[in-house]
Amino acid sequence: MRKKVQQREVELIKSLMQTRVDLNVANRNFESAEEELIDYYSYQIKAHKSKLNYLIRKVKEKGIVMDMCNDLEFRTYQNKVI
Repeated sequence: MRKKVQQREVELIKSLMQTRVDLNVANRNFESAEEELIDYYSYQIKAHKSKLNYLIRKVKEKGIVMDMCNDLEFRTYQNKVI
């Protein structure tokens, strides 16, 4: 049972990290977007921010503590596992 909970927490953290990456990419794309794509990237940014806020709220509700060190540690562990 505990393993399932841990797996869900890992998936939540992975989703949060990927959403941060997606938001950063959307921001960079927005900065260099041609006029026709500005609306597209602004909607992407808004969607990623909403998802990120949701995931952060879920992480806090579960009592998961993340900081820069844990984030880097998790990425290192994740790369070794994959």
